[in-house]
Amino acid sequence: MEGDKKYITGEDLKQHNKEGDLWISIQGKVYNVSDWAHEHPGGDVVLLNLAGQDVTDAFIAYHPGTAWQYLDKFFTGYYLKDFKVSETSKDYRRLASEFAKLGLFEKKGHITMYALASIALMFCVVLYGVLCCKSVWAHLGSAVVLGFLWIQSAYIGHDSGHYQVMKSRGYNKLAQFLAGNSLTGISIAWWKWTHNAHHLACNSLDYDPDLQHIPVFAVNSTFFDSIKSCFYGRHLDFDPVARFFVSYQHWTFYPVMCVARVNLYVQTFLLLFSKRKFPDRALNIVGILIFWTWFPLLVSCLPNWPERVMFVLASFTVTAIQHVQFCLNHFAADVYTGPPKGNDWFEKQTGGTLDISCSSWMDWFYGGLQFQLEHHLFPRMPRCQLRRVSPLVQDLCKKHNLSYRSLSFWEANVWTIRRLRNVAQQARDLSNPVPKKYVVGSC
Repeated sequence: MEGDKKYITGEDLKQHNKEGDLWISIQGKVYNVSDWAHEHPGGDVVLLNLAGQDVTDAFIAYHPGTAWQYLDKFFTGYYLKDFKVSETSKDYRRLASEFAKLGLFEKKGHITMYALASIALMFCVVLYGVLCCKSVWAHLGSAVVLGFLWIQSAYIGHDSGHYQVMKSRGYNKLAQFLAGNSLTGISIAWWKWTHNAHHLACNSLDYDPDLQHIPVFAVNSTFFDSIKSCFYGRHLDFDPVARFFVSYQHWTFYPVMCVARVNLYVQTFLLLFSKRKFPDRALNIVGILIFWTWFPLLVSCLPNWPERVMFVLASFTVTAIQHVQFCLNHFAADVYTGPPKGNDWFEKQTGGTLDISCSSWMDWFYGGLQFQLEHHLFPRMPRCQLRRVSPLVQDLCKKHNLSYRSLSFWEANVWTIRRLRNVAQQARDLSNPVPKKYVVGSC
């Protein structure tokens, strides 16, 4: 007790770091979110990953100013005694505050309208090409257009999952439902579950699901120890099969990307029909059923099986562009093990991301995600503002001697293949036996 305030230490706070006993602190005030974690709009995984810590930077990154009013009901009455803020965090919070005052989180521009209009137009082109044209080249062209439609739909789903792209929450959910589930066949619920965990634990080998691709890929030799995925709750077995695939991953990377969409469909079904609790299960299932109605029917309208196979493979191959881009942003960046820590939020985001440099007229192609670091630091910021804030982020990185890496698309591919090749060469080293015992993880 000091005056009228009650204090606990950081070590005391760390004891409340599990399901059913989950405390966090924000700006030195301690909150008990144990009973509310499952109702958290961002999912309980992100809270569990940061449990028992100060999470101020992450809270600022993911929540609008209106969210602060809801914290009081979770306040324990305790304050964090040894609460300290690093100079990097001070500057980050100051920058976020300046952006909020400028209204950059609210100025969305007309990108969503243009994107939805282009998606509708492309869908009409696909229908016309398949239903009204008999030329095999028209059918192939329709498949290519469908692939680009899926890419742009994914960007809309991504944007609407991070911030409100429409005038109301209801319309925002409708945009997710249409652009995500119904048009792409990928559940927005699955995306939120994995993507929020990825953002919070950016490039943690055991906490970030976007790096956990055993037995097909390994971005670090740490996976050779069959580490436990704290996200999936199981060990990532590096068995002889995994060793074989990883040994040639720098050759298989692009071919796998051409069919990577299949894995997203599988992951969607695994979540939707699992026992895991998540919001809007019925709505997500309906959306997926819509996709698996119109897409097979469209393919069946093609005159023969060779053209049907060609159509599916061509459309999937086009979306490989997007899958590759997602990998470029992280595969060659810095990695670490263990849970994310609230006191080095900015540092972990800078270390775990790579930007892709391009001209402004190509922003539509990358969906704003070429500014990967800016997006990770300010995930609620509309993509049309990321180019504007990029110089300020670069200045902040320079001030604190942190890496800011912006590569051309070609250079990013070279870096990624080099990383995959280096790990593949280590996997081929038969003097490193396949582990017979699991490594004890941090979760």
